[in-house]
Amino acid sequence: MPETRRRYDPDFREGAVGIVRETGKSVAQVARDLGINPGTLASWVARDAIARGEKLDPKWADPERVKQLERENAELRMERDVLKRSVVLWVKEATR
Repeated sequence: MPETRRRYDPDFREGAVGIVRETGKSVAQVARDLGINPGTLASWVARDAIARGEKLDPKWADPERVKQLERENAELRMERDVLKRSVVLWVKEATR
């Protein structure tokens, strides 16, 4: 006999995701409290993070572009660190 799927209205989904985001409880704990499958809630939370721009949608992320941005990010961090050090040295020299 085929398994019937439960349908959840959008307000319930938003509320469940909100509980995870606001309380800091784990997805598993909130799912258990609400009586839903943890995998279902986890997918709702992931979709919400993508919609908020907190996470990249893996279907649309270009791996080469991501690698390029990661390299650029690392280079910019190094430049920032060098500038921070030079400012510290400049302040030490100026206060002598």
